[in-house]
Amino acid sequence: MKSLGLIFSNARYFGPSWVFASINILFGTWAIYIPTVKENLGIDKSQLGIAIFCLSLGVFIVFPFASSIINRIGVGKATWYGVLISCCTAILPILSPSYYTLMGSLFLFGASNGFTDISMNTLVTELEKKDNAKFMSASHGFFSLGGVLAGLGSFLIGPLDNPVLHMGMAIALVFIVNFTFYKNFVNEVAATIEKETFSLKLFKPLLLLGLISFIAMGSEGAIVDWSGLYLKEVSLAPEALWGAGFLGFQVTMTLGRFLGDGISASIGSVKMVALGTLLSIIGYVLVLTTSTYLAIVGFAICGLGFSAMVPELFRIGGNVKGVDSSKGVSFIAGAGYSGFLCAPPILGFLADNYSLKTSFIVLLGVAMFILGATAILKKRRG
Repeated sequence: MKSLGLIFSNARYFGPSWVFASINILFGTWAIYIPTVKENLGIDKSQLGIAIFCLSLGVFIVFPFASSIINRIGVGKATWYGVLISCCTAILPILSPSYYTLMGSLFLFGASNGFTDISMNTLVTELEKKDNAKFMSASHGFFSLGGVLAGLGSFLIGPLDNPVLHMGMAIALVFIVNFTFYKNFVNEVAATIEKETFSLKLFKPLLLLGLISFIAMGSEGAIVDWSGLYLKEVSLAPEALWGAGFLGFQVTMTLGRFLGDGISASIGSVKMVALGTLLSIIGYVLVLTTSTYLAIVGFAICGLGFSAMVPELFRIGGNVKGVDSSKGVSFIAGAGYSGFLCAPPILGFLADNYSLKTSFIVLLGVAMFILGATAILKKRRG
């Protein structure tokens, strides 16, 4: 919890960490309205999967250009501009009057979030290097905290009965807090490093980690996107509990990430990923019982399992010798968001042609694959 104290005691660290929370407040508020948007537009699960694919495509398409833009304008300014653009695009999916405008809106929202994601992770990587401080996992904890706030917001669905107003309130919260703290990081620039001649060999240590990121981030996105529908259509949960799986997932992910820096220092990153994978497997087994309350507990255990995987990967990716931190982060992020890109249409296809439960059986299978990958990774490092 030392890193959490560091964040709350210094605005230099709180500002970037709140950007992490901001992205998930906006994304999470959209996520809890997925069942509503699906019903209002009269689309099926396959169409919804394709629409979410467009969001992931928007995220993925900015990666080839993000590092160059970040290095050109400065990582602090890039992070602040990313927040502003994300605030502007977050409302668009909720306002979409048709399926095709939904696809376009989600593409723009995804591209904004993708750029901000790379900027904020690069910013934290640079601050860790300059200040000899460790708060990457705790910053990702703030990302999960943003999801908790969005999940708590699900209880406003009934009383507000106005998705546009609800999203507007989320945008206002994000903007006001960021406007208060952005001056503490806006002038940060990435340190100049001595670059080695580029070769695939430089990225070789990250290839297996990139594969783990691909699966882990795809699985995280699947739970965020489909947990509400799973509870509604498979577990037959009452409307008041549709957002409970998402909320439980985000609460435990937040806790795990706030504790992650200290635990990782004690047991090492490989064991951290292996432990997280075991927890996620247990969580999926509970989800597949289809019992409403066991499924909610299962989503929560999955959140704890996935909590520290991605922060460790970003930290490693930002410290590869001879590679700009923004490029290393982009490599890990690109692999991870490829998972986001592929997961929605695949799971939507499986849900439409088989069942939503089948989709989660597949997620259980790929979690077992991660466990095998960690064994390979441990052997290589040994």
